[in-house]
Amino acid sequence: MTHATPNAPEPRGRPAPPAWLVLAVIAASQAMVVLDVTIVNVALPDIGSSLGFANQSDLQWVVNGYALTFGGFLLLGGKVADRFGRRRLFSIGVGLFGLASLIGGFASTPGLLIGARAVQGVGGALMAPAALSLLALAFAEGEARNKALGIFAAVSGTGGAFGLVLGGVLTDEASWRWVLFINAPIAVFVLALTPRVLQESRDEAAGGFDALGAVTVTAGLGALVFALVRANEAGWASVQTIGLLAGAVVLLVAFWVRQAQARNPLVPLSVIRRGSVAGADLSMLFVSAASVGTVFVISLVLQTIHGYSPLRTGFAFLPLSFTIAFSAQIASGLLARVGARTLTVLGLLLTAVGIALFARITPDSSYLGVVLPAFLISGVGTGIAFVSVMSAGVAGAAPEDAGIASGLVNAVQPIGASLGIAALTAVANARFDAITSPTTSRAGLLSAQTSAWAWGFGLIAALLVVGALIAAVAIRDPSAPAVPVADDTAGEAVKATA
Repeated sequence: MTHATPNAPEPRGRPAPPAWLVLAVIAASQAMVVLDVTIVNVALPDIGSSLGFANQSDLQWVVNGYALTFGGFLLLGGKVADRFGRRRLFSIGVGLFGLASLIGGFASTPGLLIGARAVQGVGGALMAPAALSLLALAFAEGEARNKALGIFAAVSGTGGAFGLVLGGVLTDEASWRWVLFINAPIAVFVLALTPRVLQESRDEAAGGFDALGAVTVTAGLGALVFALVRANEAGWASVQTIGLLAGAVVLLVAFWVRQAQARNPLVPLSVIRRGSVAGADLSMLFVSAASVGTVFVISLVLQTIHGYSPLRTGFAFLPLSFTIAFSAQIASGLLARVGARTLTVLGLLLTAVGIALFARITPDSSYLGVVLPAFLISGVGTGIAFVSVMSAGVAGAAPEDAGIASGLVNAVQPIGASLGIAALTAVANARFDAITSPTTSRAGLLSAQTSAWAWGFGLIAALLVVGALIAAVAIRDPSAPAVPVADDTAGEAVKATA
């Protein structure tokens, strides 16, 4: 973990800004990042019909465009901020995020909206790592900092649920475009106050940074997701699909080689090999894939098949959000007694059971009979898994590597989300095409669509069981207390996935 050193002393005679104002600026930036994880989900059907998306599979790029760039550039953002100034990069990230939100809100084509979402992800990757460092610099260690961190965490933890409801309200009462426009006034507020209330800092000992590594891993993951999205249409054995998959493998292998050879690697391989870092990161891939994939699909099912309004859909997700938050608190208290490995395995298996229950959904199934029980069980599992995986992700890492290890497990979350949505929709599309024809009736198409999603849920549930087996082998409970998760320098933004 790097040491925050002020770049320059504050001008003499200038009073220190109120602590609440400092916290308000940083919390507002966090709110933007967290809201954008969920706020677009309930607006997806309206976005698809307004901009003429070819099919529901292409809609996933509205989510994945943001998630891939955010996850791919998150670690790079932290390293660049350490070297060139955390307040400077924070401001650039906020400005980029706000500008991309405006462009996305005015988008008239799918390509422009997806491109704007990708730029939003880059902006989020620049500001999120700097936010906690700036918070730690502004508040003295002890009670004051702990209270500030608690408020910051509350914004992260509740932002996901609030984003779903706010997205429904804005889409119902105004337009889907306002789920993006809403970021602009927040960005203006943060940018106006940042120079006045936040002190610049940088790590004078910070070395270089691996921009090529960030580009390589993001391009590789993007190629993999695109291959899965288009495979059913182009054919799994087509030149396009095989070429994209081969390109993804080449790019990801090149990234791994680069990390082994670079002077200042984005992901030091020595950190991954220590403790339970690798096992925790793999487990996070599975749990984030399941949680975000579920939100994406169920939002579409409730609106396009069951006829829910965007607002009703947002409120329908609240039991899932509250269950995740409640079970996470319980898991935090059990962590020291039960251990991260046991809780991770339990969390993944419970999530698998909940996801499997979604496979029962039909055009005529009720919310109380199918959706709510699945939400409650998967929510308990997700909350338990998130807490235990975050702990295991830094357990065993050397103190100087705690920031990198914590950053890794956070960066994996949006990457897992992208892969989960892509895999789920790829299986669903293949199933849908296999059981429909041009003469299939509307009722038959609705039934086929839910059947197709059921196959996707079955895949995710099976992958969660595999993840539980990996966690049982790869996560080790340390004899000494783990490094506190509060040392996270990459932010808690993506944790609020539901």
